[in-house]
Amino acid sequence: MRTRRTGAAVALVFVALLASTGVASAVEGAPPPAPEGAPAPPPGAPPAPPPEAPEKSAEECIHLLEEGGKIDDCQEAPNPILPELPELIWGTISFVLLLVLLSKLAFPALKKSMQARSDKIRDSLDEAERARSEAQGVLAAYQRQLDEAKAESGRILDEARQSADSVKADLLARAEAEAQEQRRRNAEQIAAERDRVMSELQSQVAVLAIEMAERVVESSLDRDANMRLIENYINTVGNGSGNGSRAGGADDADGTDDDAGDEADEAAGAGAGAGAQRPGEGAGSPA
Repeated sequence: MRTRRTGAAVALVFVALLASTGVASAVEGAPPPAPEGAPAPPPGAPPAPPPEAPEKSAEECIHLLEEGGKIDDCQEAPNPILPELPELIWGTISFVLLLVLLSKLAFPALKKSMQARSDKIRDSLDEAERARSEAQGVLAAYQRQLDEAKAESGRILDEARQSADSVKADLLARAEAEAQEQRRRNAEQIAAERDRVMSELQSQVAVLAIEMAERVVESSLDRDANMRLIENYINTVGNGSGNGSRAGGADDADGTDDDAGDEADEAAGAGAGAGAQRPGEGAGSPA
């Protein structure tokens, strides 16, 4: 609204300037009025030629001639650059009015418009600077998060490797402990089985020795019979010790054979003593 009023005021000033200039020109260029009682020009007659520019007054010409001027200076035409005094006065008045109107109406509005545009540009620049700062902040935050993620992933990988190594070492230690425990249990089972077999073998040998002694005591045998009996007993004990060695081991079988041999020797000695006593008894008894 204010801009429209400013434009209207400027247009009115220009119209006033043009009107004043036209009025001044019309006043200066108007032909002199016709004298009273002069006949009017007939209709259809060509217009009278414009009057020539008035020459300077006689006094001015006298002064020019006295100062050394020429006669042509008195008949010189008006200056086309410098206007006449009325035109100069009206132009000055119009310029002053235009300047006042512009200073009151146009200049404040123009200044306000320029200030508003400057403020808008400044606000736009500030907004762009803030946006750039925010973008840089967001970029820095993203970069920091990326670095933290890389560091976290590296730390997780290190922890995973350490955990894997720890689990591996723990599993190896458990496997070694379980293997040692299993070996200990196997050794205990083997020792218990060996003791059981040895006990059973000793019991069998004792029973066989007792049976052999009973047989020897029951019958009177000569030397050859005693030798056969001892060999049979050794073979019997050898077969029993072979079964025991398959159950308990080769070392246990060897020990059993030695024990069986000793017991067989004792049984043979007992049988021989009994046989020697039996013939004595037979000799002492009546025929």
